[in-house]
Amino acid sequence: MLRDTFDTVAERYDRARPSYPPPLVGQLARSAGLGPSSRVLEIGPGTGQLTRPLAETGCRLTAVELGPSLAAVARRNLDAFPQVDVAVADFERWPLPAEPFDLVVSATAFHWIDPALRVAKTADALRPGGLLALVTTHHVKGGSVEFFADAQGCYERWDPATPPGLRLEPEDDIASDTRELTLGSRYEDVTVHRHAQEVTYSADAYIEVLLTYSGHLALDEPARRGLLACIRNLIENRYGGSVTKRYLHELITARRTAG
Repeated sequence: MLRDTFDTVAERYDRARPSYPPPLVGQLARSAGLGPSSRVLEIGPGTGQLTRPLAETGCRLTAVELGPSLAAVARRNLDAFPQVDVAVADFERWPLPAEPFDLVVSATAFHWIDPALRVAKTADALRPGGLLALVTTHHVKGGSVEFFADAQGCYERWDPATPPGLRLEPEDDIASDTRELTLGSRYEDVTVHRHAQEVTYSADAYIEVLLTYSGHLALDEPARRGLLACIRNLIENRYGGSVTKRYLHELITARRTAG
């Protein structure tokens, strides 16, 4: 499965994946009222990109990570926080503890969970009035706009699944998807807050972050090698050795209903 590919590059994932904007983390902490008495469940922490700033609030946090290599790096990164426990498990099969959580959070991982049970199981994990927080990440128009248009030629040549003429969308055109949470009866007070950030990468750093994406890892070796060489050539020979990528992060929150 594609979601298993991240565990094969755990150290690179830890080096290359950007952290989340501090205003997003601050807003999440305030919305959930995080403090030393809070019980938090994080689904799919990766190597701890969001876990660490949440742990700094003093909350008691259980992180459930599918990949054993990712979990090992996360434990190393969270060694200073004895109130954090990282469990290796498939969330779909992980038994919920008897004591409910005040916050269930999943950053850029919720879409990998079985859609038939993810809403119900997260609600079951929460106390009534507890908060579900989902962070989604989109690559949007901005930063080195011309580079990303030129890079599509590399993808069209080396990745047959690439739609022709694909271009990045402005963040205002990105539609928030909250249907799962608003259609059912398990959650209420669904809200969306947006936080953008731009990250500048050298050619080496950009190639490294690409090698943490499931679609790139799933390519066969000749195609992946050709694609990355094409992109490196663009960055080094036409864009002065660095490019800037704009990320749009959505913080989607919902309260578990009393029923």
